[in-house]
Amino acid sequence: MLNCKFEVHVCDEHSRARRGTLHLPHGDVPTPIFMPVGTQATVKAMSPRELKEIDTRILLSNTYHLFLRPGHELIRDFGGLHSFMQWDRPILTDSGGFQVFSLSEMRKIREEGVEFRSHLDGSKCFITPEYDMEIQQALGADIAMAFDECSPYPCDYERAKAALSRTHRWAARCRRAHTRGDQALFGIVQGAFYKDLRIESAKTLADMDFPGYGIGGLSVGEPKPMMYELLEEIEPYMPREKPRYLMGVGSPDCLLEGVERGVDMFDCVLPTRIARNGTVFTHNGRLVIRNNVYARQEIPLDEECDCWVCRTFSRGYIRHLIKAGEILGARLTSYHNLYFLLKMMREVRAAIEEGRFAAYKNEFFEKYNQNP
Repeated sequence: MLNCKFEVHVCDEHSRARRGTLHLPHGDVPTPIFMPVGTQATVKAMSPRELKEIDTRILLSNTYHLFLRPGHELIRDFGGLHSFMQWDRPILTDSGGFQVFSLSEMRKIREEGVEFRSHLDGSKCFITPEYDMEIQQALGADIAMAFDECSPYPCDYERAKAALSRTHRWAARCRRAHTRGDQALFGIVQGAFYKDLRIESAKTLADMDFPGYGIGGLSVGEPKPMMYELLEEIEPYMPREKPRYLMGVGSPDCLLEGVERGVDMFDCVLPTRIARNGTVFTHNGRLVIRNNVYARQEIPLDEECDCWVCRTFSRGYIRHLIKAGEILGARLTSYHNLYFLLKMMREVRAAIEEGRFAAYKNEFFEKYNQNP
């Protein structure tokens, strides 16, 4: 079985944007695509039925968190992640490499691997690239990610170069250890915020001939223009026939800027995280529904949105739910935010196909930069 096949159908004439299809064992994924994040085998506040209702084509789950709880062996005994969470469409599992960055106070990096101290109970575990592959193969996602080391921002050159070299060595070890034929293994481009290191990483991983490539270590605190510049620098060195995945990016502006620079896949916890705190995306920008000004407004969250939430409920009601701490409030705002991004990406794909991506992007930002 081919574990991953990627087709590019249309390339934009005025940018590096492209429209494609990623063929995976559990279905075809149109690109560019945004992947909702189900860190612990669930997208917070959303059911699988609702995710399908808003046209979710692929989900992301996290290897490190599922390894800690409930454990990859238990999930394997349930038939893998798809059966465990009752999701029959594609899944991508992040390797846990981001936790090497985000849990820096609770881990020790060695050449062999990373020793983590569990944030749940303080117990120690040691994850090598080989063990990471064992875990991800047990989880059984359509796409697994290589174990990598993500550098912080800011980061001095020597530290970034050492982390990059280790990432490349770990990528080679992951490549050798990965044996599951129905699962694609993506390499991850690193290099912190140094152009030469990023280009070196893109070239080195391209030579390893992975079926796809993540771009990691961005959106970790650096200015957005810096991220955009680095994407432009490495794009020529990334295989054009392979999918490119910008990891951890999920605001509407970053999605559009990423697509313009040749990115095919995105993921982020942002839309559901800010939703639970009462912030939603609208065509005019972000709206903080907690604010008192919305208490008596009978209009929807976004008057241009046709999602079930906006067709049914008022700002005043949703504000009441959020302020009262009612679970329904977080469910409604999460539903809306994910719908907003997934519909935007459908529109982006159509715009690329019709040769009007630049116009779509300009029209979007003309409204999105306003205050709702």
